[in-house]
Amino acid sequence: MWKNYHMPETVEQVIDLLSDASSQTKIIAGGTDLMVEIRDGKWPGLEDMIDISRVRNLDAIFLDEAGLVHIQANVTHNDVLKSDLLRELASPLYQACYRVSSPQLRNRATVVGNLVTASPANDTITPLMAMDASLVLISSRGERQVRLNEFYLGLRKTVRQPDELVREIVFKPLKPSQKGSFIKQALRKTQAIATLNCCVLIDLDEDVIVDAVITMGSVAPTVIHSMETEEFLRGTKLSAETARRASELAAMDTRTISDIRGGADYRRYMMQVIVEDALKELMEDRQDQKVPQNPVTLSQGAGWQTVPNGEWDQEHIETTINGQSLQFGGEFKSTLLNFVRERVGYSGPKPGCEEGECGACTLYLDGKAVVSCLVPAPRAHMANITTIEGLAEEGRLHPVQQEFIKHGAVQCGYCTPGFVMAAAKLLEEKPHPTEDEIKDGISGNLCRCTGYYKIVQAIEAACQGVGGEQ
Repeated sequence: MWKNYHMPETVEQVIDLLSDASSQTKIIAGGTDLMVEIRDGKWPGLEDMIDISRVRNLDAIFLDEAGLVHIQANVTHNDVLKSDLLRELASPLYQACYRVSSPQLRNRATVVGNLVTASPANDTITPLMAMDASLVLISSRGERQVRLNEFYLGLRKTVRQPDELVREIVFKPLKPSQKGSFIKQALRKTQAIATLNCCVLIDLDEDVIVDAVITMGSVAPTVIHSMETEEFLRGTKLSAETARRASELAAMDTRTISDIRGGADYRRYMMQVIVEDALKELMEDRQDQKVPQNPVTLSQGAGWQTVPNGEWDQEHIETTINGQSLQFGGEFKSTLLNFVRERVGYSGPKPGCEEGECGACTLYLDGKAVVSCLVPAPRAHMANITTIEGLAEEGRLHPVQQEFIKHGAVQCGYCTPGFVMAAAKLLEEKPHPTEDEIKDGISGNLCRCTGYYKIVQAIEAACQGVGGEQ
């Protein structure tokens, strides 16, 4: 899969490793896109993988003295959803992060990674471009700042050079007079790439639109502005009629692409629909209602873990799995899923789609539920891992396991370990979840036998064993 795997601890070490980088060097943080590409053979000559997921002081969200918001390179989508600062000051981004994939993927996938991947369907590009965000790139040659509008050169092409690290995203927070709506059209609610998405950001004086920005994703090779629509909206009164006319103009304002997820005509029609919907949301001030107050993240109890002391030797892994300290030698050019199954001998996590969609391989990595098929095996070094084999305590099944048995929430059984792991982490986070929260918690898990009703019932019953009587 790769020749060399590096796990630096500091930004300085990353820059040093990148100083001689080529097209055969890849930076990995979450790896939710990159690992699929590697599996599909898109990087056959991959020399160096530089894992920045444990670099200290690279995972912060903060407001600086100049009033600018900073989102650093290791901030995940779930980190955004746990941030009151971003919910208040960057609502469109907050909305977008909630629509990205599933809780397990959001625990690994980073916002910076989503931008750097440079797919026009990536959900966070649209709101951040609407907010005129910039990226800070650093290398041994120094530092530069690039506006997101100028970062993309084409489909999956950017101005980033091989020796550069995107350290952070920087942007002005929304003013009190500004509000924005992000809407995504996809084939299903979760675990789906956008057929198209849109961010509408307006600045209001009473009910008059002082300024407007409309960005559209997955309609062209890069995320684009609907400039004619923006111009039309400026100085108009926000109303249902304005929303209708603006949506018609937005549909005509771009040459839409056709691909496997939708034709140009369909995209043009749906763009009209979602632009109108977004403006109506803003008119009725209900844009933030699409995201729960405390979204499910499946990351309760997660925290910073021990990191390797110095450069990893690439030949030995020391790890803790199900409470047992273990050491392994040899090559580790595989996924965490394969490592756990083949080297450690735990068969609970199951290989399914092997691209993060089915959730059958769910386990806990440093306290977070993740899909292990998209995690490189070296990430197990100095990590704390729990598989379903470690969920029972002192020979007693976890309440979720007990209720799955009682309710017959098992059909073929292949997907069951992943569901149980997601559900157990959900109840750790929310001892008495609502039905909607349960559905969110297991949204990253697929059952081909369609046994969801009994699964939900089992999780509801397990609440009593975890959190006691309400």
